[in-house]
Amino acid sequence: MRKPDYTRRIAVTGMGVVSPIGNDTDAVWESLVNGRTGIGEITHFDTTPYEHKAGGEVHDFDVTKYWNFKDARRTDTTVHFAVASARMALADSGLEITDENRYDVGVVYGSGGGGQGLFINSQAIWRTKGARSVSPFFIANGLVDASSGTIAIETGAKGHNFCPVAACSTGTTAIGEAAEVIRRGDCTAVIAGSAESPILELVHVGFTNMRGLGTPLPGQPISTVSRPFDRTRDGFVLGEGAGTLILEDLELAKARGARIYAEIVGYGSAADGFDMIAPAPHGEGSARAMKMALERRDVPADEVDMINPHGTSTPMGDSRESEAIWTAFGSHTPNILISATKSMTGHMMGAAGAFEGVATVLSIYHQTVPGTLNYREPDPECNISIATETIEKPLRYALSNNIGLGGHNAAVIFKHYTGD
Repeated sequence: MRKPDYTRRIAVTGMGVVSPIGNDTDAVWESLVNGRTGIGEITHFDTTPYEHKAGGEVHDFDVTKYWNFKDARRTDTTVHFAVASARMALADSGLEITDENRYDVGVVYGSGGGGQGLFINSQAIWRTKGARSVSPFFIANGLVDASSGTIAIETGAKGHNFCPVAACSTGTTAIGEAAEVIRRGDCTAVIAGSAESPILELVHVGFTNMRGLGTPLPGQPISTVSRPFDRTRDGFVLGEGAGTLILEDLELAKARGARIYAEIVGYGSAADGFDMIAPAPHGEGSARAMKMALERRDVPADEVDMINPHGTSTPMGDSRESEAIWTAFGSHTPNILISATKSMTGHMMGAAGAFEGVATVLSIYHQTVPGTLNYREPDPECNISIATETIEKPLRYALSNNIGLGGHNAAVIFKHYTGD
């Protein structure tokens, strides 16, 4: 057991992703910088009875490229996305899990809802075919922690294993908590991220009745449904996928010659304690999470050059997040470029923070800020600097921010790695 060392530096050495805009980091980055949307009409179920028809679906994904069919068929699509992105991230990092190091490699991998689809399908089988037709595997493989457990089983990682569940801030929480695992000496490397497959008819109906889903602009393509921070925004669109980052002790990563994409230097988490759906007035919980991320590692607020926001395209959510950014960064706020990637992917729910963590690291690695789609009419209530096109510029620090149902707020800060 290593002793805690809260000065320990932590590197991002590998990434993997499954998403509406690509199923590897190269494809995702190409989509981000070229403004290629992944939002279209839902095909997972018949949307004829419903007003809202848009979704950010994953396409051209074959789980058998990453996992054997026999095991994969017993689990939910959420786990498929998780295992695939985790295998991609490990391969990208060059980190081999062996008998010598497996107890030093942990997994911190979350989901907002876990195997909801598996439970829904199992109930349908029970109702139509009877009890004996229900799979004995559906409970274990449908639990929210199925992804974290399966990743450990499939990779051989036997260190600290934890499944955070924090609604839409789950992915960001997973990344931040994984960094803490390394700082306190429990592991030297962690497979961190989250996955979600929420484009299900019942979930769609639930969010419709909550009045959370948005509509495209009149006479415009369905892809205009997600308009973060735009004055005309009227709701979000469901997305799906997974994101995985490999975090490692920086010195050990350097010793093995790993490529270092960025450092993770700050993490903050705070509760609204206000409402299960609406964010706290003025975004005060989100502001505290961002300020905590800055202060815990002494990150200069005026050196944060980019934020990948929660930016779901809901009227109240975006305006209160804008207030939170002003509270956290004060007069420096107009200098921070906002890159709202949900405009291309939709809201990937529990996977959002992990995907956006990958996107933020890619931005700081390439020193480029992707533009936000569908931003046309500025809103005085969202007085922040939206990047409307891809911009190449020096990025010292970049923050990824998320806000979850139930008042869960989390923020992580990445630093450009210069080799010093």
